[in-house]
Amino acid sequence: MQRRNFLALLSVAAPWRAALAQGFPSKPIRIVVPNAPGGAADITARAVGEHMARTLGQPVIIENKPGAGGVVAGQAVATAVPDGTTLLLISSGTAVSQALFKSLPFDTLKSFAPVAPLATFDLVIVSKEGGAFKTLGDLIEHARKNPGQVNIGTPNIGTTQHLAAELFKSAAGLDLQVVPFKATPDVVTAIRGDQIQAGLDILSPLLPQIQGKALRPLAVTGARRSRVLPDVPTAQEAGVKGLNATSWNGLAVPAGTPAAVIGRLNQAVNAALKDAGVRQKLDALNLDAHPGSSADALEMLSSDIQRWSEVIAKAKIERK
Repeated sequence: MQRRNFLALLSVAAPWRAALAQGFPSKPIRIVVPNAPGGAADITARAVGEHMARTLGQPVIIENKPGAGGVVAGQAVATAVPDGTTLLLISSGTAVSQALFKSLPFDTLKSFAPVAPLATFDLVIVSKEGGAFKTLGDLIEHARKNPGQVNIGTPNIGTTQHLAAELFKSAAGLDLQVVPFKATPDVVTAIRGDQIQAGLDILSPLLPQIQGKALRPLAVTGARRSRVLPDVPTAQEAGVKGLNATSWNGLAVPAGTPAAVIGRLNQAVNAALKDAGVRQKLDALNLDAHPGSSADALEMLSSDIQRWSEVIAKAKIERK
């Protein structure tokens, strides 16, 4: 009896899914962004969403739901009808939340189906311009000669930047203190005031300080050099093997969304990311467009969850 009921449900669901995919989209699309308006995530979603609207023939509405480590936005999408018209902007922060929170109202890898990556953005290690460190090697050598005496600042506990600093500490085998501040401007002030010796943060908000010769970039933490700082080595080039950390964002839909619908959304996203106007808007934010498949986005999400879970455990960061 149970098997017959299950087969009956499948026979009803299959035509519905096929019809949904064939007529998609038949109504406006909503992208839920777990950040406030005006930031990089919001601007990225709006630039890509505007182009998607032209491709798909339906309005794309950006809905900002900031706060609580992205939990509010995630729950809104996880419980939405899986018809492809409600998307979530996911990021390295989404992976951090899954690793950091003891309990979430959803399972990040089970409740969502990634659609596509959107962009990647560099993290950079900096020190005071004119200070004691001209290279990352100088900082590492000083930290080894002065165990426990070097402080590296980042934004809040549990951010990608904070965990990347913990990963740097571990990968380089250093005894140093990772000091979390409330926000990026506080990190900059502490470096310039010699309260801390270095900082690790997203490149974009630090770039004006670097260009103004207030901060000196020692290394970027990703696998490749930054296109805006081509003369600055990666941490791996500077000898820190095992340090490969960048920030990224992408789009996902509720689990159970038909594969054909996800494929249609993926095509629209990639078309947007190849558009010169969209790329120009991302370039202005020092973001690198990252066209790719849904599998690419899933790999970015799952590998980051594993990476940051290991960093949190090794650094003994208390889970929330």
